[in-house]
This record gives sequence, structure tokens and C-alpha cells, in this order.
Amino acid sequence: MPFTRFELERWQSTWEHRVHINLAESGVHAMSVAELLALAGDSADVVTSIPLDYGHSDGSDGLRAAIAGLYPGASPDQVTVTIGSAEANFVVCWTLFRQARRVAICAPTYMQMWGLADNFGITVAPFWLEMDRGWEPDPDAVVRALAPGTDIVIVTDPNNPTGHVLSQATRELILERTRAVGAWLVVDEVYQGAEHRGDPSRTWWSAWERTIVVSGLSKAYGLPGLRIGWFVSPTAFREELLSRHDYTVIGAGPLADALALRAVRSRNAIFARTRGIVTTNYSVLAEWLSSFNGLFAWKPPECGAICFVSLGGAPSTLDLVERARAEHDVLLVPGEHFNMPGWLRLGFGNRTDELRRALAILEPLFRRLGG
Repeated sequence: MPFTRFELERWQSTWEHRVHINLAESGVHAMSVAELLALAGDSADVVTSIPLDYGHSDGSDGLRAAIAGLYPGASPDQVTVTIGSAEANFVVCWTLFRQARRVAICAPTYMQMWGLADNFGITVAPFWLEMDRGWEPDPDAVVRALAPGTDIVIVTDPNNPTGHVLSQATRELILERTRAVGAWLVVDEVYQGAEHRGDPSRTWWSAWERTIVVSGLSKAYGLPGLRIGWFVSPTAFREELLSRHDYTVIGAGPLADALALRAVRSRNAIFARTRGIVTTNYSVLAEWLSSFNGLFAWKPPECGAICFVSLGGAPSTLDLVERARAEHDVLLVPGEHFNMPGWLRLGFGNRTDELRRALAILEPLFRRLGG
């Protein structure tokens, strides 16, 4: 069977540390250990004395309890800590896909789970978010995708790459159809907490008895280097998930676990930092996009440091992002990496001066496109 490559991850992994400025990242610029400890009210002594032994394979009791507290009604025994949300996604897919035949996926999306479905030989039925609908899906498309025989429904909410938070009406329709077909519901909530205004979006946890929620510290928390993610799952199903987790990467180290515990406990302060970054920087990006007099079409994101833009009806952006990298030393993400040719995902979670510098560097390239 042909193998579906994870093109987005291969592109970023190849170039993100080899360019002058990276606008391909989808989170806010990372905190240092010192910044995290300051927000948590701790000193470096707290972590420098930690033995670098094996940690708890599924996360320490304290960290799992803190994470469980984020999800109404969840218990620590329903939480499994993983190496980033990518491992959480993989373990969940490996477990659920072995008997699945049809998966409905809300798209565009981070393509890890779609690619895994392809590589497991499973039929993917996407239902697409549409910018003309405010990045909501056509309700009829949801019903068609979540047809009888659907085994799993996969949603990223808040969404990557659009930065959209699904409406209550769409949530209710997805839940209604998921219950009707008896499918598992897997929701990636890794951007929750990076909303530009208002409270963090509501979790899907406990919305349906067959729900698994995935999240982590990489995006809204600005701590991708800790490599801490998790999934929250029904108690009766956790043992099956753990049996696959044992075959992957064992578990996070005790240093990452200890810092993650402080991050979860300090999430309000961390989310305030994130909100400050995304609101300040989006205004910079929006002013730049608007200066091109209609070259770009986009809807302002509601969450995250990402903006998905259509480029003047261009059939492809693959060559464009390669030119941005090779000629201008700035990394972007083409829409092809989300099965949407002609679009770009622009990350704006950098330090503001760096973002301004990158946009100034890219301006001549895009001015030539605009005529």
C-alpha cells in the first residue's frame, strides 16, 4: 500500500532551525525555564535537585491530577501523559483504527490523524470548514460525512489552520450525528487557552460517552520543548490505550513532568501572556495583509497564533513558500499541507519585532504577486 507522508511535519522539521525567521510555527514563542518558574513562583532550586531517572510512564500522580482538574468530571485515572500531543494522537489512532473502516474528519486540519488513517487503509470522509460560512461547515456536509458506518469522528477545536472555534450549533450537530452512528469522538484541543478574547473555549470532554480529548503544552502554553501532551479517555478504555502507549516512548522524564505540573497550575498567568502575544501580533499581521489591496482573503482567527489566507486565486503556493525560504530565509506553510492548494498558513506567535522584520523581508515578494 502506498505510504502517505506527513508533509507538513517533514517540511517544518527540515527547515525550522535552518531559516532566519520561522513563520511556520503555530504556537507563541516559547518561554524559558526561568520565565516559567517565575510565573509559578518557584526558584531554580526546585528543579535542579530532581534526579534524572525514569519518570512515571503515564505521568506523575500530581500532574495527572492537575490535568484532570481541567476537565469537568474527569479523574486522574482517566488521564495519560504523553510525549507531546503528537504521541497522544498516535496512540489514540493506533488503538481505534485497528477495527475501523470509515473515519469522518473536520477539515482543514493538522494532517497527522488523516495521514494515519490513510496508512491504516481506512476511508476518510472529510467535512470541510468554509471561509464563506465564517469557517463553519455546511450542515448537510456534516450529515453526509457522519453517515451510518462511521466508526470515528475527528475534530480539532479550536481549529488548525484557521484559528476558528466551532459554533454551538455545529458542535451540537456533530454530537447528534456521532451519537446516532455510535462512533468514537476524538477532539484535539491543543489550542484551547489561546483565544484572542473571552474565556477559553469549552472542552468537548464528557459531551458523549465515547469521547477522547487530546491536548498538551505546545501551543497555548508556549512550552513545546517540554514535549508534554496528554489524552483524557473513558476509564474502561484507558487500559487498551495504555497497552499501546507502552510500545512507543515509555514516558516523559521527571524534569519535564515537574515543569509541566507548574505550567498547568500557572495556566491563567500563562494564558494571559499568550493572549497578549496573539492580540498584539495579529494587529501587526492584519495591517500588513490589508496593505496589499485585495491580494489576500482571510477571516480573522479567534484563537491561536495562526491565520489562514487565500492568495488571490493562486492554484498553488508550494513554489511561493520555497521562494520565501530559499530567497528570503523565511519559512511559511503552503495550503497543500492541509489539502487546500492556493492558501497559506501564517504563524504570528514570534516576538513582535521579529514578526515585523519577517513581514518587511517578505513584502517585495508579495508586492510582485499583487502587480
